[in-house]
Amino acid sequence: MNSSTIVQKLWNYCNVLRDDGMSYGDYVEQLTYLLFLKMADERSRPPYSQPSPVPDFYAWPSLLEKDGDKLFDHYRHALENLGSRPGLLGLIFGKAQNKFQDPAKLRRLVVDLIDRENWSMMGADVKGDAYEGLLEKNAQDTKSGAGQYFTPRPLIQAIVDVMAPKPGETVSDPACGTGGFLLAAHDHVVKHNPHLTKDQRKKLKEETFKGWELVQATARLCAMNMLLHGIGSQDFEPIVVNDSLAADPGERFDVILTNPPFGKKSSTTIVGEEGKVSKERDVVERGDFWTTTSNKQLNFVQHVKTLLRQNGRAAVVVPDNVLFEGGAGETIRRKLLAECDVHTLLRLPTGLFYAQGVKANVLFFDKKPASETPWTRQLWIYDLRTNRHFTLKTNPLQRADLDEFVQCYRPGNRVDRQPTWSEANSEGRWRAYAYDELIARDKASLDIFWLKDESLSDTDNLPEPGLIAQEIVDDLEAALDQFRLIAADLGEQETALTE
Repeated sequence: MNSSTIVQKLWNYCNVLRDDGMSYGDYVEQLTYLLFLKMADERSRPPYSQPSPVPDFYAWPSLLEKDGDKLFDHYRHALENLGSRPGLLGLIFGKAQNKFQDPAKLRRLVVDLIDRENWSMMGADVKGDAYEGLLEKNAQDTKSGAGQYFTPRPLIQAIVDVMAPKPGETVSDPACGTGGFLLAAHDHVVKHNPHLTKDQRKKLKEETFKGWELVQATARLCAMNMLLHGIGSQDFEPIVVNDSLAADPGERFDVILTNPPFGKKSSTTIVGEEGKVSKERDVVERGDFWTTTSNKQLNFVQHVKTLLRQNGRAAVVVPDNVLFEGGAGETIRRKLLAECDVHTLLRLPTGLFYAQGVKANVLFFDKKPASETPWTRQLWIYDLRTNRHFTLKTNPLQRADLDEFVQCYRPGNRVDRQPTWSEANSEGRWRAYAYDELIARDKASLDIFWLKDESLSDTDNLPEPGLIAQEIVDDLEAALDQFRLIAADLGEQETALTE
């Protein structure tokens, strides 16, 4: 059975459960619990004969031998017990709850759908791709907000292709979501190095990858995604559940690939005496940061710089405000250009992300040792935004849409880069800007574009009305987010003056 068949089989059953009020996200979580128990049981039998981390009383056979209310009660107790245990069990089952309403439907999922397959015997690509398929379907359910944890896979593949992680290099994502970047990096190493030694394969499985995720439910999905793809083990789990921005973990990595969560600033609502409501900004103050700010994306850029080893390389998805914002933004950009080699910027079109109204870019930079002269010599920019129109359903981004960018990037030899833009070819999407040009710009802004927007001058080549309408919606939502932040700032200033 191939991965698409499995996804369809499992997803069809989700439609049955939705009549009971179970959401897509709840369904994928329940599948995660049951798949883990089934695979732990499979791995405890020949030819694997591995010790199971699951106590016998709550192991997979204990679910098969029960029915009705007894199955319901046993399943609930199993989730509670396993969630209180340390290590991998606690990560998978932490805060787990039974979301089924009907014992018969739980029984059918256990016996008819999951027990009939031997998941451990499937190739990692089949079962891993099947689970990825479920996560993507869950991300498409925009009402649940799951899409904020899901980066488009064609974009991830192109980023990993140009970053080209190698055997022996460590890879991290400090905002790993469901693990897309880490899995793509793993697949790249395996695909391009077919003759890995036994020691190299073991290191790839247990010592190469490390991810941080703030949300327990998302970390659970990521941990299962990694296990299904053959990353991690019962003794080693590469996912940490906490706020990666809270402190320097002390670990350093060769490659960092990340798409930090969208949303500019964070704050905590505090209800004081007599019901007075105030906001406390979650400002991150760290000695390893260049400056203090409550802007999460700017803090992630600084955090990534910290996590990199000397000469380590990073690819970070950032919203437009990181490129042009003043104050802390300008300080961070000038420091980044001076102390790191900020060599590439990929400007992304709208319509790629499940979070609406997002205008994003991918910033590529290498960490360098202390130097009296700036490390950035040239910033090469590829504009995939101007005159390009994508939607999630009717015209989704494909990996082929990024082929020219990957070719221009020249992963194997960046010194041989050649611009596609020139005075003679004004439509070229690839050109370089020298360090002196960058720092001379107002606030050292990297928000640079040069292509002519055809829709402004050629009414015959306008996009479809639906695309125009969606772009207007995206722009309005982005503007509303900015106004909300301004209003919040003004409100806090007013509160401070009256206190």
